[in-house]
Formats: sequence, C-alpha cells, structure tokens
Amino acid sequence: MTKQRICIVGDGLSGLMTAVVLAKVPGIEVNLIAKKGTNNVDKRTTAISDTNYKFVNQNITSLGQKLFWPSKKIELFYETAKEKINFLNLHEANSNLMYVFENDKVKNVLLKEISKNKIKLIRKDLNNLDELKKNDLIILCIGGQSKIYNNITKIRSIKKDYKEIAITGYVKHNLKTLNTSQFFLKEGPLAILPFSKNYFSFVWSVKKYFFENNSKKITTLVKNKILEILKNKQEITISNIQSYPISLSIRRQYHQKNTLILGEGLHTIHPVAGQGFNLVLRDIKKLKEIVKYYAGLGISIKTSYALNDFYNSRKPENTIMSLGVDATHSFFKQNKYLDPFKEIIVKNIKNNETLKKFSKIISNQGLSL
Repeated sequence: MTKQRICIVGDGLSGLMTAVVLAKVPGIEVNLIAKKGTNNVDKRTTAISDTNYKFVNQNITSLGQKLFWPSKKIELFYETAKEKINFLNLHEANSNLMYVFENDKVKNVLLKEISKNKIKLIRKDLNNLDELKKNDLIILCIGGQSKIYNNITKIRSIKKDYKEIAITGYVKHNLKTLNTSQFFLKEGPLAILPFSKNYFSFVWSVKKYFFENNSKKITTLVKNKILEILKNKQEITISNIQSYPISLSIRRQYHQKNTLILGEGLHTIHPVAGQGFNLVLRDIKKLKEIVKYYAGLGISIKTSYALNDFYNSRKPENTIMSLGVDATHSFFKQNKYLDPFKEIIVKNIKNNETLKKFSKIISNQGLSL
C-alpha cells in the first residue's frame, strides 16, 4: 500500500509532538519543515493533565518519567485587602492531578525521536504553501502571528488584546514542601509550578503599564512578591526571566482543502488556567484517531472528510474552554465595586465538594468526557 505523506511546518513543541505522534500511524510518512537556524532552546515550563500525560507517555515512550514532575495537590488563593483566601484545594491521594516539564528538555527528546523514527527534517524558509501541494496533508504549527494563515482562513477569528504581559522564569529554593499554586493577586494572577525538588517556575500576568513602569527592576519585584506569597524568609534565586504579551485568539476556520492549522495558530488563550497546551494535545490525539481511521480504510486524506471531522469534533471544546478561561480571568480581575461580592463567593467555594470534583474532571479531561 502506498504511504500517504503528511508535511508538518514548525519545530516548536506542537509541531514536534504532532510529527512524532502521527508518524506512528500505519501507512503514514511524515516530513517536518523548520526554519533555517532555528534555536530549540526554550527555557519555559509547561503543565499538562494526567490524561494528557498518559497520552504523551503512550506515544513517546523514550521521554521517561524523570522529565515530568507530578503534582497531587493544587491550591488556589484570592487576594483581598486584608488577606489571601485559600478558597480551593484540589487533591488526589492515589493519582496525580498534573505534570510539569521543562520545554527544552522535552523538545530535545522529541528531536531524537524524530531521527529514530526516520521522520525527514527539512531546514528551509517557507514563504508560501505552493511547494507543499504534493503532500496529502499539510499541518501548520507556526505560532499565532504568521501571515501564511491569511491564505487559509477567510473567516475572522475571535480576538482580544488583554493589554497584559506574562512574566515567566525559574526559581531555585530550599523549601521542604511546595505545592502547585495559583494566586489571584491585585496586580494579576501568579502561578507557581514545581518541576523538581528544588526548582519551580512561575507565570505572573500583569498589566502592560505595570510591566513597563517596573521593567528595570522586574527581577527584584518578582522575587519580593514570591517571598511574600510563600511566606518565605530563605534566599531564592531567580533565572531565565522572559516576558511576552497576552492575547486571546480563537480560529473559527481550521482548514482549507488539505491544509490544517494546529497549535497556537488555532487557539491562543490566557495562561491563567494552564489549559493552552492541554487543548493542543487533545487536538493531536483526535487528529491521530481520524488519520488512522481514514488511512486504515485506504482512503486518501487529501480527498476525504478527515479535516471536516476534526473541525466538527474539536471546535466545540476549543471554543468553550477558551472562552471559559477568558471568563475566569475576567472574574478575578480587581474591581472595587465587585470585589466585596467576589470575596463572599470565593469563601463559599471552599466547602463546595461538587465544584471541586467538577473542577478536577474539567482540568484533567477538558470537555472530552
């Protein structure tokens, strides 16, 4: 049987993961195109759910458990004028709620996996898609800003500029215990993500003007804020500080002919709930199922309903989850008129076991129940 060829453009985390996963489908040949001189060093961390961790582990066995730091407990705090209310604790005794990994280490393993699976890696600058038309399926994993998308999508996306900056980095510490935490602070949400015994990463989303006014002292500002919320008097060391603007973008058109958008080009959401890459992994999982189905029947992906099937199965969750994260962010933003009511609400959440159970299910499986 003649193999069908899939060409993936982009060697970020989404592109690499998609290439390795789809290469395992019988009857599929995968090529990966990346820009010349691409630097694969990505000093950030990513959190994924237990369900997505199992999917990744099943498809990329060489990753190994040591690259993923498990978390059985997640704590949420809301800052008021008087205190920081611990309003939601999610806990699992016999399983893990989530895993955190360092992007650069996982990407290096994926590149080795690509070489081992004989996936052809082509280093070239791609200006248009005409040279890829011989492929049965083209998958674009080239971030959210590429002009190439203009030739694919004619329907306007849902977009929102938060006018916020995400500050990320690593923290070395000597704390005996540290749980994964989300603090809804007056300046903006700050997440603590442990990824080894003595290291955690942070993501602090702040107003753009706040970042610009404090850009020259941002390391000191971050350090003091972390020491404050963790109530820690020990010395900590901060490294790998990066920043990037935050926006919401949800594509309403996923594909044209045999070209599909995937990754951040498909949906970019606020980092407050850590759901961005979880959505991408669920997209990849569904795409693999669909490609395997049509390839198994000997039907050409290029002329099939494969991409329509993908769109119909993934658009509802991607849209609802993205807008849900946006609503969560809006709810916790400081507002002097609504804050007294929000304080009452978050205090009542603490003892709501039904909400806790629902939160764990959604964060683990999304809406793919």
